[in-house]
Amino acid sequence: MHEEMKSGSCCSGEKGEGSSVPEKRLGWHEYFMNVAHLISRRATCSRAHIGAVIVRENSILSTGYNGAPSGLPHCNDSNCIIYESKHPDGTVEENCVNTIHAEINAIALAAKHGVSIKDSDIYITASPCIHCLKVLINVGIKTIYYDKPYKIEQIDELLRLSGIRLVQVNLASNLKE
Repeated sequence: MHEEMKSGSCCSGEKGEGSSVPEKRLGWHEYFMNVAHLISRRATCSRAHIGAVIVRENSILSTGYNGAPSGLPHCNDSNCIIYESKHPDGTVEENCVNTIHAEINAIALAAKHGVSIKDSDIYITASPCIHCLKVLINVGIKTIYYDKPYKIEQIDELLRLSGIRLVQVNLASNLKE
């Protein structure tokens, strides 16, 4: 179906007065990744702002951002308690005791409202940590779309064994077009 844009229309997509260059419509991947970035602005963690959007058939099922459990004090410089765990390859992972990751919060919100997320996809502003990946495998996520890489080498083997696809949707490079 072909649609024409008419000059002067409120929905013409023009960038400014006198301009006839139509604004590029976002594709689904850019749309959902932009939503994930917007959601990340609600994060209550002082160390990182991560957002997640769970999607099936181009519909948003659930969202989440990283932060303290509902009703508990938000993380800040004085109550950010970091623990370290060591991976078999010797690298050290640092996490905050008070923070729940965005992916887990999105899964929890879906469960709280009885929304099935089996066979869905997730858009995350950063690739998942190994702990979140294990949960994403168990809930039946099919594809993980991420913007920025985070320790991908630590999740390669689990991705291979699980069959989950990991796809980068880099907004910075898309904005340059």
